[in-house]
Amino acid sequence: MSYRELLTELENSADEKYRTFHKKLLKNDEVKLIGVRIPQLRKIAKKYIDCVDELMTYPDEYYEVTFIKLTVVSCLKYESFVLYVDKCVSLIDNWATCDCFEAKCIVKHKEEFLPYILKYAQTDGEYYQRFALVTLLHFYVSEEYAETIFSLSESCDKSRYYVHMAVAWLIAEMLVKHYDIAKSFLLEHSLDKKTHNKAIQKACESFRLSDERKNYLKGIKR
Repeated sequence: MSYRELLTELENSADEKYRTFHKKLLKNDEVKLIGVRIPQLRKIAKKYIDCVDELMTYPDEYYEVTFIKLTVVSCLKYESFVLYVDKCVSLIDNWATCDCFEAKCIVKHKEEFLPYILKYAQTDGEYYQRFALVTLLHFYVSEEYAETIFSLSESCDKSRYYVHMAVAWLIAEMLVKHYDIAKSFLLEHSLDKKTHNKAIQKACESFRLSDERKNYLKGIKR
């Protein structure tokens, strides 16, 4: 399938109401959308599993094309995935593409992939850092990686909105799954006030925390 053929298939699958809705959610006027829903994008992506190199040469003119690239790469075996991951992360320019770039192969290669996370977390780019944090959220929320999670939560540039929100989301998930460890981290006041309070807010929105714990967390807001 050529790039023109891919665009034609995407255009034939477009939904104008969805395009308008999703455009508002992305909050980035520079992102061009055709308006294809995610289940259909994933269906189209399956056609490219065996021709990744060709796909990666296509222009990143539209959100949907980049989404398909990252979806295909995320389906590769780990040894192949890491050959493309740097390029893929460099293409991310919105939160939705970032958060959906979830490679299941990392599950069995967490230690091997950790240097990539550290590298992206230290890169001066909002979506590099968000990808690092969201990948921790997807695969590393455990006591074993708590120190890494807290360290990167402290060092990432939380003045950037999507980094700030990713840190809050990540710490909230740690509160849900490893409450005592995450609570101790919050009590150290290592986070800025805004992110500290947002993490507590997001944790308290979860049905997985008891009312007792929610009330305690609300009491340590700053």
